[in-house]
Parts: sequence; C-alpha cells; structure tokens
Amino acid sequence: MSRWEWLLRQLTRRLWIRASFIGAIGVFAAILAAVVERYIPWTLPGDIGADAVEGILDIIASSMLAVTTFSLSVMTSAYGSATSNVTPRATKLLIEDRVTQNVLSTFLGSFLFGIVGIVVLKTGAYGDRGRTILFLVTIGVIVLIVVTLLRWIDHLTRLGRVGETTDRVERAARSALAIWIAQPTLGGAPLSDAGDIPHDAAPVTTDQIGYVQHIDIGALADAADDIDGDIFLATSVGAFLYPETPLVFVAGSLEGEKGGEAIAAIRGAFSIGAERSFDQDPRFGLAVMSEIASRALSPATNDPGTAIDVIGRTTRLLALWGEGKDRPEEIEIQFPRVHVAPLDDADLFEDAFMLVARDGAGLIEVQLRIRKALFALAAIGSEAFRRAALAQAELALARAEHSLALEADRARLAGLIAGRRLETHAGQDAERRGEEVR
Repeated sequence: MSRWEWLLRQLTRRLWIRASFIGAIGVFAAILAAVVERYIPWTLPGDIGADAVEGILDIIASSMLAVTTFSLSVMTSAYGSATSNVTPRATKLLIEDRVTQNVLSTFLGSFLFGIVGIVVLKTGAYGDRGRTILFLVTIGVIVLIVVTLLRWIDHLTRLGRVGETTDRVERAARSALAIWIAQPTLGGAPLSDAGDIPHDAAPVTTDQIGYVQHIDIGALADAADDIDGDIFLATSVGAFLYPETPLVFVAGSLEGEKGGEAIAAIRGAFSIGAERSFDQDPRFGLAVMSEIASRALSPATNDPGTAIDVIGRTTRLLALWGEGKDRPEEIEIQFPRVHVAPLDDADLFEDAFMLVARDGAGLIEVQLRIRKALFALAAIGSEAFRRAALAQAELALARAEHSLALEADRARLAGLIAGRRLETHAGQDAERRGEEVR
C-alpha cells in the first residue's frame, strides 16, 4: 500500500468526512426536488399540500437534532468506558467504527434535509410536482431513519463493552498479521541479518520524534532506482524514532541534486506520528491485547476471566502467524532493491505474553492457561517460532515460581511442565524410531 493510499484510508475513517458527505447528500436531495420538477414532462397523480410536507419535515428536523445529540453523548460514554475498563489504545478503533459513523452521519444528513426542505418550501420554490417529489423523498428518508435506528439500538448493546472492544483489537491485529503473512518483507528482499548491510552504506536519518506508522516500500524502491543502489531498512513499523535515528542505509551515491532528492523521497516514505497505528503493525495489536489482560488483572478490576479470554485470542493470532509465515509457496519479491527484515518471532511472543505472565504470576488459573497456550504454540511453526514459545514459557514459569504462595499450586504447575516434557521426549523418540525404520 502506497503512502497516499494509506493517508486516504486514514482520512475516510474520520467522522467529519463521512458526516459532511452524507449531510451534503441531504441538502442536495432537498434542493433537487425544487429543480427537477421542471424536467418532468408528465403530471404526477395526487395533490400534496405544502402544510402536509412541512409538518413531516418539521418532525424530522426536530427529532433528528435530539437523536444526534443523544447519540453523541452515548458515543462519548462508550469511549470513556473503553478507556477505563479496557485500554486507551483501543479507543481509536471505537472512534473509527463505521457503524457509529454511518448512524451519526445519517441522523445529521436527515436533519439537514429537513431544515433545507422547510426553508425552500417557505420560499415557494416547490410547485405541485415539486412537493410530490419532496414528499416521496421524505418517505424514503423516514424509512432510512427507521432502519438506521434499529441498527443503532442493536449496536448500542455492545458498543464500548470489554468483550466487543477486545474483539475489535483482535480483528485489527489479525488484519496486520495477514499483511505480513502475505508479504513477510512487505514486498522487499529479505534482510536476515544486520551484518548483511554493506559497511560503506550511508545512513539516512530522521529529524522527527514519534512512531513509524507506515512505510511505503514502493517509494523506497523508486528512490533506489533513482540512485542505482540498494536500500536497507534500519527500522520497522511501530519503532520509536528521534532525531538522527537511521531510517535506512543506502548502498549508493547520495551526492548532488539527485542524491538530495533521493534523501527527501526516502524520508517521505516514512509516515511518523505521535501514536502507533494498527494497520501495518501487528506487534501493536498484540501489545494492546496484552494491555487489556493486564488491566483485567489489576487489583482494582480483578477479572482473571478477561485475561484468560485474551490469552485464547492471542493464541489464535500467533497460531495464524506460525502456520502462515513459513508456508512453502514461493513469495514474490516486488522490490528487490529494498531489503526489509522480517518480524522477529521472539518480539511477537514478548508483546503477547510478557505483561500477562508478569501481572498474573500469582494466579494459578492464569499461569496454567499461559502454559497450555505456549505449549500448543510450541508444537507448530518453524524452529525459531517454537524456540520463542518455549523461551516465553520458561520466563512465565520463573515468574510463577517466585509469586505463587501455595506449594500445591507450584506442584501442579511443575506437573504440567513435566507432563509436557514427557510428551515431547516421547514424540522425539517416536520420530527417531521412524527414521531408523526408514
């Protein structure tokens, strides 16, 4: 996805953009009824009086203003509930909720339609056919309002709830993981080790402070073609940058006017903001999931059930990553001159489980679920993926042994560990016996 496509997507998620568009449609519909009647060659049946249409429009205008104000207050309350009960990082997903934006925009558009219709009706711009057209459009607006209200009532029963907000975060993380599974290096050539960067490569640094929200690999490829050299990414989406932090290392000439233009293009390929973004950053989605579990395990909330639910969701996400990222199909490299490091499995496991294991170290039910989840993940994926799962399991065990007060709980946890090790050894012995038979 190019930078302009990403910026356009961010713009369309703004509430005021959608509200302005639908509001303009409402105004256009009210004015169109007065203009289009002169182009209708036939006489419409029936005679609609101005008082009848005005009464309906007055009801729409007054009721939609009240409903819009009420909906805004409900939406604000839902944001506050998500901030205090889930995590402030998840509020952004609620703000970008399309159902909420469409409902508010529909109410606002209906209000503007009613107001403009009354004003134009008072000026006498509508003839007999114009009033009939306006009446038919008004009936259509009423049907739209009723359908939107029913949808809004159903949506309000879930908006801002812990489970529903957690589900939004899971979907956002799944979407970001799917991007990296389809393109493990975002279309660039794999950069497996920092030692592969040439020693004479020149760094291109940033002069901003913030998080990398998006990287336009296509723009970097164009810059690489302009200077006839390779570009090696020194940072990744979600990284925190400050002045003089290297963005890339360039194995090519950056001198002269063409080099200055290439440096500007490279810096322009990085979208840097005050907050991290879910779109291209699966680690952020996993970290927010972990924050939800951590908030649930705080003494003020004391809700280990939510933490266990988050562990299950995180396990699904990491299983998707472990099974998908190393699939045997050959992945096309679209930009061979841009070298990108793939996501590190150990970083993903740390984002997903570190906070939960730390804050739930003294709860046996949480520790058992973490252990089972990590053991399940250690049975799939590549060797690096399995090592990352087992390493995180050992860290969680160390925290649990230090925090669990009851010896029986520690023994139960140790029994689960021993049972898992026996299963692992039995599986390895079976594999060796199979190889000997072959």
